[in-house]
Amino acid sequence: MAGIKPADVDVVALGWDLPRHACRTDLGRLDPTVLGRPWQFGDGRTFLTDALGWELDLVRHPDLVFVPHHYAHAASAFYASGYAEAAVVVADGYGDEESASIYDARHGQPLIRRDRWPIPSSLGHMYNAVSEIIGLHTLEAGKTMGLAAYGRAQSAAPWPVFDLDGDTFTPPFTLPPNTPDRQIILAWWDHFRKLGYRRQQTPTSELDQNAHAVRLAWSAQASLQQVFALLAERARRATGLEALCLAGGVALNCSSNGHLPQPVYVPPVPHDAGVALGAAWAIAPPRTPNPPLTPYLGRAIPIFEIDRALSLHDATPQPFSPDAVTERLLTGQMGAIVTGRAEIGPRALCHRSIIASPQDPHMRDRLNFAKGRELWRPLSPVGPSTAEDTYWTGNPTLHRYMLGAAQVTDRGHNGIPAAVHIDGTARPQIITDPAEPLWAILDHLQQAGAPPVLINTSFNTRGEPIVDTADQAIRSARTIGLDFLILDDRLVDLAHTSRPSEDTIRPAPMPTSGGGR
Repeated sequence: MAGIKPADVDVVALGWDLPRHACRTDLGRLDPTVLGRPWQFGDGRTFLTDALGWELDLVRHPDLVFVPHHYAHAASAFYASGYAEAAVVVADGYGDEESASIYDARHGQPLIRRDRWPIPSSLGHMYNAVSEIIGLHTLEAGKTMGLAAYGRAQSAAPWPVFDLDGDTFTPPFTLPPNTPDRQIILAWWDHFRKLGYRRQQTPTSELDQNAHAVRLAWSAQASLQQVFALLAERARRATGLEALCLAGGVALNCSSNGHLPQPVYVPPVPHDAGVALGAAWAIAPPRTPNPPLTPYLGRAIPIFEIDRALSLHDATPQPFSPDAVTERLLTGQMGAIVTGRAEIGPRALCHRSIIASPQDPHMRDRLNFAKGRELWRPLSPVGPSTAEDTYWTGNPTLHRYMLGAAQVTDRGHNGIPAAVHIDGTARPQIITDPAEPLWAILDHLQQAGAPPVLINTSFNTRGEPIVDTADQAIRSARTIGLDFLILDDRLVDLAHTSRPSEDTIRPAPMPTSGGGR
């Protein structure tokens, strides 16, 4: 995208300190598998050629710099925030030797680590252990968070998970710092059984009917929120700074984020997808604070590619018109929007999104069924900044990237019921740029007397990544059964497109449960 060659690169930064692990027996878990073996000293040139596919017939090759994992996380959040100074909390499955850490971040100075917690205290491992034992897998923590809301709504008494003592926390077991991940997961399973959890073979589509699974998910969420509040308070006290940045995979827990006192910033890529950016910033930090990071840093679809896909599918588009889209939405149609550069991170932010009106309370089930999602899972709303404190409690910093849950107002319960979760919360996104196509659609909805809010969910079929080409967009839209598709400045009614053959579109396989491993 930048038009540079390997010879133009001075430094390659990696957000793991691999040499630091070279003497550890469990190095395999941190091994960049492209080498096919554990890291060895002197592997720098091999890594650049094998991992990146570069042919380095150069007298000088780029330096390879290893940045500690949590330092890279902290840099990715702080330098993306626009703050001049901030406390930073990092929490994930594990870093190089820690699972949670606190940093003091100020522009013009190196980030300073103020505290850290060992890997057996990992919030991420606890949440993964819960996800697995209830029948999900470790990449489905978001589903566990959604299921927890059923326990909150039922006022279920959460089981004790972490032990809190003053301004710190510990797991309910004692393990050495270098304990392998799997042993930590199994230690949590033993604890859950002692609490009275009884595992039942329940299909994921019916997990909301499993009282033990709901209570355990709620217990994990309630404990995580307690610990994160503790970490936030401790970070602010240790640094003397009110502005707070969050990073690490646990920072994707929007329910927890939404409970923290403001100001709080979470980047669009707080998990390991942001570590490369953080590693680069760690060795070449911005000189002055920049505006908050735009999430639209992915691929843009060229016009010729859109034209080719439309021709392939025998589709006759019409020019994009907010009026025409609004009319379709208000009659209950479901559509998708693909515009500009794609979002980075795991949240669809209306450049690769499925959209529908949330006024019909049955729309959630319709969309979940069409996408092959469990019917109990929530869908998120998107609206202009004026929707803040109108349909849900405002939090513009977290709602920029859909990373903070909010309490829905009475007006929201009445006007956008399909976007309200079982516990009366929502995970909103706000659109602040009038140049965005969705802004015009929201404006026309309001002019038509409807709430200026839409459902926004990722544009993909089950088990597949978000669409990234025009052909994928048309094929996925047909597979899901959408009524229309916006491709940049074109509007396509999908009833008039040719259906691809059964040989080219196959339903995604149902994910297998990780709980039986």
